Amino acid sequence: MTGFLAWVLLPGLVWADINPGLYKPYQSLLSNYLIEQTLLGNGLVSAFDYQAALTDTDLAQTLEQQRKALAEFDTGTLEAQKESVAFWVNAYNFFMLEQILTERPDGQLVSSVWDYGGRVNPFVDSVFERENFVIGGVRFSLSQIEKGVLLGKNYQSRGWKDARVHFTVNCASVGCPPLRDTLYTADNLERLLAENTRRALNTDRHLKMQGDTLYVTELFKWYEDDFNEASGSTKAFIEEWADSAVVEGVVGTSSIKFIDYDWALNLRANFPEFR
Repeated sequence: MTGFLAWVLLPGLVWADINPGLYKPYQSLLSNYLIEQTLLGNGLVSAFDYQAALTDTDLAQTLEQQRKALAEFDTGTLEAQKESVAFWVNAYNFFMLEQILTERPDGQLVSSVWDYGGRVNPFVDSVFERENFVIGGVRFSLSQIEKGVLLGKNYQSRGWKDARVHFTVNCASVGCPPLRDTLYTADNLERLLAENTRRALNTDRHLKMQGDTLYVTELFKWYEDDFNEASGSTKAFIEEWADSAVVEGVVGTSSIKFIDYDWALNLRANFPEFR
């Protein structure tokens, strides 16, 4: 993987201009099996119907078509910020779904992404650290896509790093910000970055207040440096991107605690909001 970050950022034409159908197989998965639910206060949660997807006789072909398209894609054609960020967010989210759908111990869906290893079995690489995902002939892990590319030094040096990415990449877990039923594109990237962040912060899973204590998703603990770099502090980031009603309450808090992350698989049955 030596030098992979420099290699994927070579200049060229915009990927959407070259191959607008690049993510068509992935879009079909989202269109057919992703369920979005708007909550009171315009919060948003989403679940994926893995069981229905697994009954699709075309699933294996759909996954293979998308894997092949990404494996053969020339990442040197990524040039502009919005196209590049959208490309890598889509790649992360597709490969996360593909992982769940294809690696099923004893033929069963995992109950959590940690079932693959890491926390439960520290002698096996977690799903985030496995270099199983091929893009442009290069093997990546999910962690490398998120932390090495989207939030890495090359993007930072270009002014492309955006902490709101933490609210767009989806780890197939209940505690994650919502996966969306549409692809990220250059045209909708800014809108969806803002919308996903705002609507996640409108859910008790990511933000709530009790007295003068602000409770926030553990994303703000794990990636504190990114949010501090972006806005100066966790509260400042929230005040910049949350709805005005949320901001009004946040301003009055004096301490921060973290909401336990729910790592249960993002099945509809695991969301109280869908019951």
